[in-house]
Amino acid sequence: MSKINLGNFFEDFTIGQKIVHPLPRTITDGDVSFYIALTGSRFALHSSDILAQEMGYKKKPLDDLLMFHLTFGKSVQDISLNAIANLGYAEVSFPNPVFTGDTVRLETEVIGLKENSNGKSGVVYVHSIGYNQNNEEVLNLKRWVMVHKKNHNETSGINQVPTFAKVQPIAKEINIPFLSNINIDATGGKYFFEDYVAGERLNHAEGITIDDSDHTLATKLYQNNAKVHFDDFMMKSTPMQQRLMYGGHVISIARSISFNGLQNAQWIYSINSGAHANPTFAGDTIYAFTEVIETINHEREDLGLLRLRTVGLKNKRPEEIETTFDENGKYLKEVVLDLDYTVVIPKKQK
Repeated sequence: MSKINLGNFFEDFTIGQKIVHPLPRTITDGDVSFYIALTGSRFALHSSDILAQEMGYKKKPLDDLLMFHLTFGKSVQDISLNAIANLGYAEVSFPNPVFTGDTVRLETEVIGLKENSNGKSGVVYVHSIGYNQNNEEVLNLKRWVMVHKKNHNETSGINQVPTFAKVQPIAKEINIPFLSNINIDATGGKYFFEDYVAGERLNHAEGITIDDSDHTLATKLYQNNAKVHFDDFMMKSTPMQQRLMYGGHVISIARSISFNGLQNAQWIYSINSGAHANPTFAGDTIYAFTEVIETINHEREDLGLLRLRTVGLKNKRPEEIETTFDENGKYLKEVVLDLDYTVVIPKKQK
């Protein structure tokens, strides 16, 4: 038998299958600095130990998306090594903070399978849970990915698609210290929970052009070895004719851009749903706008939550787009990300 792991194809998955992913990862300050270099992330809580201590932490917690990528990356060699594309996310939560020095690992269960009508691929639905070294849950997510089949001549007709909650429910307990000291000079933002209203739209000002080196280094940082991100020679023979950018990197770029307008929304509580509407390639410039879907009060007097929709655009400024869909109800070609997520933001200090 070959000692080479060629990854799983659609036929290799079964509903209820459980996978313990290899390569636990101890997170270092180098990971944090490299993430900032690749994404331009500016949220102050994740940049300053002093600020984090003023807000009740022992030291700065990891940016939630960096933790997501480092933990999620464990699943690639078992789930999406032979992926065509990662299609979406749902019910993503971040139950406990992660700090440098922590070691994260991931376990997955296959919860759905749908064979595509072309007979060449299928969609695999999985539920993954990340843990730290103390077996505390740090990440809980569901996602679906389109995967190649080994044999195009054999069909199973399987079509078992799970249902997902539209919005992650808000827990009574939120694992964030009591926010009694918000230094707006340090965070860079003067707006708090009470300053946002449902229906408000923020056209973020900055754009970020992503080079091949950026997204290649990012996927290496996360140990995400999906072929579509790395193998340029292979991708030249596909209709795209070039490497596909890791969708998670696009999420991070859009989140970094959203800083301008959401400076104090430093905690991602959940990702309710996410769609990679169109592919992103090296050389594309990402812009973003955010709509406030809902303001959510919490029984804690120090914080509230905002349910947001951040839309990532390629090579198109947000003020140039009023709607994300065409007359047929399909995403415009410039829309690369449609992310519905909930953030925690401090209330005004009394």
